[in-house]
Amino acid sequence: MNNDEATVSGKLKSIFFTSPNSLFKILLIQITAISVKWTEPEIVVKGDFADMKEDETYTFTGHMENHPKYGQQFAATSYKSDQPTSREGLINYLASSRFPGIGAKTATKIVDVLGMDAIDQILKNPKKLDQVGLRAEKATLLIAALKENLGMEQIVIGLAQYGISGNLAGKVFNQYHEDALEIIKTNPYQLVSDIVGIGFVTADRIAAGLGFALDAPERIAGALLAALEERTESEGDTYVEPDDLFNAARQLLGNRGVSDEVLLQAIAELVQQRRLVTHDGHLFPKRLYDAEVQIARQLAGLASVKENVPSEKAVAKAIDHAEDTLGIEYDGTQIEAIKEALTSSVFVLTGGPGTGKTTIINAVVHGFAELHDIDLDPNKYRGTETFPIMLAAPTGRAAKRIAETTNLPSSTIHRLLGMGIDDASYEERDLPDGLLIVDEVSMVDTYLLRTLLNAAHPGVTIVLVGDKDQLPSVGPGQVFADILSSHALPSVELTHIHRQDDNSSIVPLAHAINEGELPPDLLTQKPDRSFFACSPEQVPQVVEQVVAAAVRKGFDPLQVQVLAPMYRGSAGVDRLNPLVQEIFNPAGAHSKQVETASGMIFRIGDKVLQLVNNPENNVYNGEIGKVVGITKAEKGHGDSLTIDFDGNELQYDRGDWSKITLAYATSIHKAQGSEFDMVILPLTLQSRRMLKRNLVYTAITRAKRFLILIGEPSAFSLAATTLAANRKTGLVAQLRAAFGLKDAGGATPDDGKPAAEDLQAADRQVEVNQSSSVHDSGVAEEPEAVEAEQRKLPEFLTNEMVANNTVDPLIGMDGITPASFMKQA
Repeated sequence: MNNDEATVSGKLKSIFFTSPNSLFKILLIQITAISVKWTEPEIVVKGDFADMKEDETYTFTGHMENHPKYGQQFAATSYKSDQPTSREGLINYLASSRFPGIGAKTATKIVDVLGMDAIDQILKNPKKLDQVGLRAEKATLLIAALKENLGMEQIVIGLAQYGISGNLAGKVFNQYHEDALEIIKTNPYQLVSDIVGIGFVTADRIAAGLGFALDAPERIAGALLAALEERTESEGDTYVEPDDLFNAARQLLGNRGVSDEVLLQAIAELVQQRRLVTHDGHLFPKRLYDAEVQIARQLAGLASVKENVPSEKAVAKAIDHAEDTLGIEYDGTQIEAIKEALTSSVFVLTGGPGTGKTTIINAVVHGFAELHDIDLDPNKYRGTETFPIMLAAPTGRAAKRIAETTNLPSSTIHRLLGMGIDDASYEERDLPDGLLIVDEVSMVDTYLLRTLLNAAHPGVTIVLVGDKDQLPSVGPGQVFADILSSHALPSVELTHIHRQDDNSSIVPLAHAINEGELPPDLLTQKPDRSFFACSPEQVPQVVEQVVAAAVRKGFDPLQVQVLAPMYRGSAGVDRLNPLVQEIFNPAGAHSKQVETASGMIFRIGDKVLQLVNNPENNVYNGEIGKVVGITKAEKGHGDSLTIDFDGNELQYDRGDWSKITLAYATSIHKAQGSEFDMVILPLTLQSRRMLKRNLVYTAITRAKRFLILIGEPSAFSLAATTLAANRKTGLVAQLRAAFGLKDAGGATPDDGKPAAEDLQAADRQVEVNQSSSVHDSGVAEEPEAVEAEQRKLPEFLTNEMVANNTVDPLIGMDGITPASFMKQA
């Protein structure tokens, strides 16, 4: 690659590729001038560009690059439009169709008054048009057209000078538009709060180039906000203790000597700017504080509705109807749950695997329909009115499960609300009157629950269902656990295991681990469960043999799921995904395959995972699909994949490939809301910091038929006895205050402005709420007990067993194939 700076000028003939989520483009340029040796009349140019127009002339600065697959290309680091260089050319340009309302006469006047640099003058100072004497309406149209055609280009060029390019440049422009450069010059630290992907280090570098002092107020405030953002987004907390935040900010500033007084003053100013809230001695990002307040107030308002509550006799009749229709006789706890759901405006149902949450959902649906004379055939509502039974879940797979168990339509929460890829594209809508059941609520974060509740109103009966012991949401908060902990809403916890036969061992194992125990038969082979003790380095070999055995038994990729706690390491997702791919879908089976920029290979038949919401095409984060077609184009610029998501076939151009990944192995978080016939769970001490009880519990409860445990027994011991720390949230206090309950902890919502006592408390707030945090009791505090437990476990799998291919993960499963499931069902 030649790194000497070079230039290419020419006419844009074609745009080969445009990234949907950044400014990256690949162009074909008909050369008019070039400063490096090149014999062809055209050249491929790639880089970050604003909106480009075919047949326009541009000059690019950059260097030649030899791509291993696509050959010689010109990699542009900057560019500019070649504006007309003659008076006549500039007049014709301004009089062209791209500037509506500007004819030849007006264009001539503009050039006569402002000269050959008229465009630059207008873009820098639109008031320059006052000298021309244009009517206000015509001047406004011209300025808008210039900004559309050239303004973004100048901003992109300016952002590149600050080191902001590609996807980030697109995000900055979409956030600030034509004000982008001015905002950056005024306060580059604003980028940290507003732009995902820009951290304090990047903002600090830009600020240093702009001459900001090390003790500038903007820098101090920027460090505080960056530290707050990091804690809430990565740890899931909704607030931070002042001393913790101060220490984190000092670390970012590289100055541990920054006084509390300076930091407190910065906090006071951030509160005045309504970017931060101090409350009850805690520091909240404003948007998270507001979201918790809105959740509490909305739930209190909805729960207060007592109109049209059915009589006890009517409810009893509705339950009898559900029993007759579904052929089930409910026990006392189940009847209590159904009654509460049918007589409460908002009801919360929780329970572990096999305790009958689905049974209650079905009963509530049929009971509600009986009470309100609803025909449960959704087809009869098409074209007339909205079907009043709404079923939703956070992910597509979870929504599909609830649809399969109720035989009614369901959707993701995003689709139910008409939400786009992010909140910016969301237009608020109201839900219709009726019953709303939301499953897997433990996966819902603070922002999504706020949005869901804002769409509800009196007349909507809400039932929130979930397992409080599963992993909390990826986003901030732990809303389901907090709602239960507040005791503000009627709730029932199901504890009796119904889904269990004499040969089942998976559900009892999940419940045992949830109690912090490992059963004595953990390593004993069961008809539906196996354990292979091995070292971290042996995990890939064992997984390979387990999957190969599953293939021999007739399992397909959608029935088998490898779940891992981390992406890296020998037992991580990144290592295991291509390994399992080679077993289920080897390279020799297909002549066509494509490779992403990161080196991931996709083949026809591959199992893939959607990583982002795409409501326009009805596919959402977490959904699993199958590659059913590959289209390869010359030089790779038109390569595309066709992926089938349960009958919904979509085309993914190369620019979309970052939105999918192989799904043979996924993180445990990504598997929430799903169930698989066979789950393979490798755990080693390489993932020590991730080994928590709720993580392993969640993974085990994904297995419907078979569970294969692989790795170090000590890792399973550590996970079972290690509780995850509670997230620091304000929702419990807000709920108790909104419902008027005692001991609300001073959580009455304030206006977001700091009281003097709040800031005084912030000065020395060190250990507030420590008692609410659960530490790693039984592991860090009692190492002898853990070691004693580990000594009871048998030796690791030997290298000889692996080398001799003697691992049989299906011990006790002779004669069982996927077809057997259909007979059992």
